[in-house]
Amino acid sequence: MIEIIFKIACLAAGILLGLTALDKLDGESDFFNNIAKKLMPFTTIIGGGILGLGIYYLLHFDHLIFNILAMAAGVLLLTHVLSQIPKIGDTLVKISKTLMPFKVIVGIALFVLTILRFLSIHPLG
Repeated sequence: MIEIIFKIACLAAGILLGLTALDKLDGESDFFNNIAKKLMPFTTIIGGGILGLGIYYLLHFDHLIFNILAMAAGVLLLTHVLSQIPKIGDTLVKISKTLMPFKVIVGIALFVLTILRFLSIHPLG
């Protein structure tokens, strides 16, 4: 059950982060824009969820690259909250700023890999 929640959260994060590229795919229907508008209020919850579950699954050494990508997406979605975390907040903000130029790439990669995981296809092991 937790894995399904993780996959859904990763799919949502992929849409939020990769919106600029996904918007070009749907043309004038604004399909991804409409989904992103509905997901925006939950950005912090989605980011925290995939960061936490990414760490959890990373500790089990299951699908290493996917979990690292999910954790990167979580950090990108939590940029506005990270500075408030005591002791490690500044480090997490630096990581987030370093990842920011790759935001769309992380989002699209997470979106595609999550769809493949829903189909039980694991191209990266």
